[in-house]
Formats: sequence, C-alpha cells, structure tokens
Amino acid sequence: MADILDILDIEQPGASEVTRDSIIHGDKVKKKYVTAKAVRRPEGMHREVFALLYNDNKDLPPLLPTDTGKAYKQTKAKLGMRKARKWVWAPFTNPARKDNAVFYHWKRASDEAKEYPFAQFNKQVSIPSYSESEYNQYLKSEDWSQAETDHLMDLCQRFDLRFIVIHDRWDKAAFRDRSVEDLKERYYNICSILNKVKTNPWSNTVTMVNGEKRVYHYDAEHERKRKEQLKRLFDRTQEQIDEEQMLLAELKKIEARKRERERKTQDLQKLISRADSGNSVTNNQTNIASEGVTMPSNTVSNIVRRHDRKLHKKKLTTQQRPVRTVEAVTVEWSGIKFPEARSTGVWLRSQRMKMPPGVGQRKTKAIEQELRLMNIDIAPTPTEAICKHFNELRSDLALALDLKNALASCELELQALRHQYEALNPGKTLSIPPSICNSNVDGDSKPLGEIIDVVGSPSALNNTI
Repeated sequence: MADILDILDIEQPGASEVTRDSIIHGDKVKKKYVTAKAVRRPEGMHREVFALLYNDNKDLPPLLPTDTGKAYKQTKAKLGMRKARKWVWAPFTNPARKDNAVFYHWKRASDEAKEYPFAQFNKQVSIPSYSESEYNQYLKSEDWSQAETDHLMDLCQRFDLRFIVIHDRWDKAAFRDRSVEDLKERYYNICSILNKVKTNPWSNTVTMVNGEKRVYHYDAEHERKRKEQLKRLFDRTQEQIDEEQMLLAELKKIEARKRERERKTQDLQKLISRADSGNSVTNNQTNIASEGVTMPSNTVSNIVRRHDRKLHKKKLTTQQRPVRTVEAVTVEWSGIKFPEARSTGVWLRSQRMKMPPGVGQRKTKAIEQELRLMNIDIAPTPTEAICKHFNELRSDLALALDLKNALASCELELQALRHQYEALNPGKTLSIPPSICNSNVDGDSKPLGEIIDVVGSPSALNNTI
C-alpha cells in the first residue's frame, strides 16, 4: 500500500504512536460532542429582556405563558385495578334553618349520614326574656312603653344584636323614632336589671373576673359625644385643616424657642459657677500666702478642696427650703478672630474678609442682618483699610449679639428668681437695690448679684450694645 501511494505521489498519513488505548480500542472512533454556541447578549440590553427574547434552543418566545413540565420527577397517574367508589346525589338538611329546606350535594355512597358540618358555625345570641309581672315590677320606664320594649327585644332576637340593622327596621310609624344609642341603652339596662334580679344562663353581658360577676355598662352619653366629635372632625373644611396644621407648626416653633432659651440659660449658669469656683480658689490661696506659710502646690490645692467641701456642707445644713438650682452653660465673650492669609503664591485680599469656619450659620445671618440695618454692604470693596475696619466691625457686632443674648438670659433669670422669692414669701415684693446690681466679685455674692457680677449690669450691657 505504501508503494502505490509513493507511485501516485500521494502523501502518506503520519504513523500514529502506539498507545494502550490504540491497542484496546483500535478501530473505535471517539464521539465528538458539539456544543451549540451561545448567543451573545447585545451590549446595552438588560439580562432580563434578553432572556425573554432567546433561550438555549434558540426558539422563539411563546406568545402565551406555557408550562414545559420539566420537573425533577414526572408525576404519573396512579391507576389501580380496583373499582371506583360510587358517588350519589344525596339530599341533606341544615339544622340551623327553621324552614326545613332540603338541599342536595354529591357524596360517596359508602359514607355514613352525618349532620351538616357547617351548622356548627351558626352561633346565635341569647336574648333575655321577662314575664308581665317582672316588667311591671323592675323594667317599667317613663320614656319607654311596654310595647316599644317588646318590639325592641323582638328585633334584637331576629337580627342578633346588630343595632344598625335594628335601627333601620324600627317601626317608626307605630313608635317614636329612636337613635342607635337609645336602643342600646334600653337593651343593656334591661340586661343589667335582670342579671341582678335572677340568674340568667342566656346573659352575654356578664363576665367573671376573679370569681366576681361583672355586668357590662353602656355609657350612651359618652357614645353620643364621641360620634358628635367624629362628625365635626369629618365635616372640617380645607381652610380649617390648613389652620390646624399651621397652629401645630407654630407650636413646634414655640417649643424649639423654649428649648433654645433653656439651653442659653444653662450656658450662662455654667459660666457663673465656673467664675465662682475660680474666685474661691484665688481667695483661699491668698489667705494662705498672707499667713506667711509656704506649702507645695499639691498641699494648697488639697486644703482649698477641703475648704470648699466644708462650705458646701454648711450650705446644705443651713438650707431650710428647697432653692431653685441653676445649671451652668458657657458663653463666648470674645469677638471673631479672622485668620491671616499666609498661603504661598498669589492670594486675594477678599479672602481676609471670609468668616471663619467656627462661626455658626445663625450668628453669620444675624451679623448680616445688623449690617443691612446699618445700610452697610455685606461684600464691600476689599481695600486694605476696608478689610481691617470691616472685620473689626463684624467682630464687635458678634460680641454685641453675645452680650444681648446674655442680657436676655439675665433678665429671664431675674424674673424667675423674683417669682421664686414671691412664692416663698407671700405678700412681699422683691426689690433689687442698685448696690447689689453694681456689686464687685470680691463682695458678698447673692444669687442675682452673682449673675450681674459676671455679665455686668443691665444698663452697662445696654450701653455696650
């Protein structure tokens, strides 16, 4: 064979290597599994949309929802050799009905005759009954006649205490028109009276709590007021609803201002207590130095601390009535410190007029408002002199605003102390002499004097502002 191929100038196939598989499976051709190339999703198309258009078999999408039935295990019909059980069209009656109506349904012939299973859900309310003598003795009413009462109890029995239906079926031609609350009130009054007179197994208005029998009491007047309020709420116009929303918004603003005022008062009182503690330490150190005794700083601080504790204990023992305690808060008394522009390279002079990041937005807006009131431009031309004087003006305005807030807090505290004094001493009025208002820190400090000592007199604050 090889010679013939050489004569015909036909290339010979390359000799394959002799392997174990070629010896065992010599002539068997290996099956090649061709995998279908997956259709690539176009760029920009969502995966869910592409899944609706194509599938693995490249079939067109179905027009209607279909069930391929490819599950883990196919369900098979269980076919047996037994005969099918016989079904019959059998009659039945519902014991909950009083008209002896006969109905039909399918049932197995082998099943035993049972009571209709849904009859157990026909729950009926037990309505009280009374005799002629019981009505005359216990149930007589000036507002209700016996015929009206009998008609009410009959409707309650027919409609299972559905008082809306009872009110609709009320015989208005024969009797006076009654509201739902009137019908309920009469019915529950009858139940409560009969429960007290005799033991009624029918009563559904009695509950047992810890062995005690409690009767349900219906408050008709409360129910009328409740429905009237709901009717007014439902009949509100859009203008009334808007007004209510506006009032609620105003209430929130008032509460926010109240919290802000309390916070400022606490800040002022913290500043007062801090100033008092600093004065006491200074006085103690001065007394020790005047005696000519030299002590280490730790010893001095310990003595001062013990002295403060003794003074605090004396105040607690001598205090007879509860005094309004004051919490303390910090108030910044310095103006605004504008940073100097020290950046390398070119910079604008207007950068010197930028507010520092530590100044709050509320204070910035307040300063701008004051500038507008003084007819001063918020962003003037940034010359050297204007930058200097404009920054000084804004710093003074910030200080004036702080002092103004402190003055308002002082006046609020003064008013609170005046009310406290008048409450503790009825018939007396607190009058503040000028000497207390202008007292120094070194003098005897009163609650109001401590406030004035730190902040300054109201007149001085007004003059500063």
